[in-house]
Formats: sequence, C-alpha cells, structure tokens
Amino acid sequence: MTELGPVAWPPAPIRTERLVLREPEARDRAAFIELLASPEVHTYLGGPRPRDELEREMPGAPERWPGSFVVDLDGSMIGQILLRRATEHRRPAAAGKVDLGYLFLPRVWGFGYASEACVAALDWFAAVLPGEPVVLTTQTANVGSMRLAAKLGFTEAERFQAWDAEQWLGLRSPVTPSA
Repeated sequence: MTELGPVAWPPAPIRTERLVLREPEARDRAAFIELLASPEVHTYLGGPRPRDELEREMPGAPERWPGSFVVDLDGSMIGQILLRRATEHRRPAAAGKVDLGYLFLPRVWGFGYASEACVAALDWFAAVLPGEPVVLTTQTANVGSMRLAAKLGFTEAERFQAWDAEQWLGLRSPVTPSA
C-alpha cells in the first residue's frame, strides 16, 4: 500500500451530521488498542492482536498517514476509515486502485455510523481525486460488511478464496458530475 497520490494531507476535519473524520491523535491510543484487540471486530480479519502486545508496541501517538481517518463521535474515537492505494493486491482487478477499509468498535455497531463515515470519506476522495474508482474487499460471510458495501454503491467484481474463506471484491465506479 502506498500514498493516495497528489492529495494535500491532512485535510481539514470532515464533519457529518453526527461525526467528525480527522487525523489520529495521542488521545486515540486506547481506542486503537481496543479496536485492534477486539475479537468481534477481527472475526473476519484473521483474529485480534494480543492486547499486551499492542500496549507494548503502539506508539504514544498513533501513526498518521494519508488516508487514515479517525471516526470521532462526541470527542471520542469510535472507529477508523482507511483509504489506501493497493499497489500489490491478491486480485489484478484491485491493483493500483484505492481500497476502502473500515473498523468500528462493537458498541457502536447498528447505528449507521459506518455508513455515514464511509460516505463522507468517499465524497472527500471523489472531490480530491475525481474519476478514480475505489475497491473494497470483505469476506462473503461478513453480512454486515456486504450490506454496507452495497449501500455505498460497490458492485461485485469477483469472488475468490483467500485466508481460508470466500472473499468478495467490490468496485465503486467514479462518480461523474451531471451536466
């Protein structure tokens, strides 16, 4: 994964009706550890990382890089949105495209925050890099993620086997301005 491209980073915080998408800050460290150590969050992502390992290895301020947004609700991190250039990918259809990823704490599942945050991130991306498609990969068993992908406008490009499970690769074509 490499940088997004010619994008000014960091952008101003992106505000939605309920959320703010912003750069990671030192105050987010505990939430990042909770997110990465959560068995529920990592059910379809190869399993959680050990909390004690995360406590030892995570820097005081989480790493900042273009395309990594903290999703903030009322001043607290509840998730992360990732937009990364897939330079090398298991599937040729995804190589070179920007890949959307998202992680949210289980206590906020079911409230529409993932949808709201992903729409805001995709709208931002379409404004700064117009005409670029976006891909998303998830396990077909991850019903919630499959539902979100459809809601966000991703359509199936292919299915494939990886990590001992069926994976789904979705493509979201660039939004073209109406004349």
